[in-house]
Amino acid sequence: MTSCYLNKLGILCSIGNSAEEVVAHLRSGRSGLTVTESYSKGNPLPLGLCDYSLPEIPLPELKWKSRNNQFALAALQQMKEDVDAAIQRYGVNRIGVVIGTSTSGLAESEAAVRQWVKEETVSDSYDYAMHEMGAAAQFIARLLGTTGPCYGISTACSSGAKAIATAKRLVQAGLCDAVIAGGVDTLCQLTVLGFSSLEAVSNEICNPFSRNRKGINIGEGAALFLVSAEPVGVELCGAGEGSDAHHISAPDPTGSGANRCMTAALVDAGVSADEVGYVNLHGTATELNDQMESIAMNQVFGPTTPCSSTKPYTGHTLGAAGAIEAGICWLLLETNNAFLPAHLWDGEADPYLPEINLIAKQLDEEVSLNYALSNSFAFGGNNISLLLGKLL
Repeated sequence: MTSCYLNKLGILCSIGNSAEEVVAHLRSGRSGLTVTESYSKGNPLPLGLCDYSLPEIPLPELKWKSRNNQFALAALQQMKEDVDAAIQRYGVNRIGVVIGTSTSGLAESEAAVRQWVKEETVSDSYDYAMHEMGAAAQFIARLLGTTGPCYGISTACSSGAKAIATAKRLVQAGLCDAVIAGGVDTLCQLTVLGFSSLEAVSNEICNPFSRNRKGINIGEGAALFLVSAEPVGVELCGAGEGSDAHHISAPDPTGSGANRCMTAALVDAGVSADEVGYVNLHGTATELNDQMESIAMNQVFGPTTPCSSTKPYTGHTLGAAGAIEAGICWLLLETNNAFLPAHLWDGEADPYLPEINLIAKQLDEEVSLNYALSNSFAFGGNNISLLLGKLL
């Protein structure tokens, strides 16, 4: 089987507008969340906002001009030199684009609906196609002129990770020589108020695996990878996917679905659990997710493997989360002076959860990291674990 590599990363989220900024903020051990009522009038909530200057969309058609596509473009620009070289090397028909999202251009649709309700007109600057789930992938392909496989994936919180696993299969099947893959999601009222209506949102910075956890914080961001068989960057050693279909929104409380995905990723890579030096937990700080994930973690890795949730840094970026958190693992494996990000919480363990090794403080002394696992567990039990490995 052809080996697959994540050659380059472009990333932006609430803790940074580049790989270097993200690493620096993770080292600082500070949350990147901002308390605001911008998306929840009268109810201030911590959100993972990206208050950056974004690139203008260079294509003339209205359907591309969404904030979501601006995020995708910002991430793409960070690796443009490598992408251009891949296109030159392989040809436009051998380059695929697979992007995960859950909102696409929904913020623009919200604005259009508000205007229609008030004025019974829709702005000339709005096109319904902004809203399509495949818009980000189509936009990137149109911008680059690539003609290989191109589509979007929308499986809620696992979307971005699913796109990366899909890229791996496209390369290994010989359908593509390189794939631009990852996730992008931007804030809108539907997601913030929708999760609030499910009573899943915390009005404090999220507190994963604590006895005092109250729920998630929503964030936004993007992470894109250039994926190919060229041994550059970090190896995508294994992917384990599954769907336990336990419930439309609640995870299987036994953790069996999460266990199967983590185990499948290890088997796919031919790597033992003892070789994995870090696990980036899905860690949403909801009652049921943390319960089932801690059970599965303890079953697969025991109580000693270092792990943390990085959602208190970035917020839960929904369709982009799996790609951003895989990106964090990529950065840990790429960094010359390896470190492991601290688990930000109040330190009050839930006595009803099995023991796992939450990183109490940033570890940056003599850390030897060869493999890192990233978990993404979505609604409907649509789960995935990605195992990344350092090039030796």
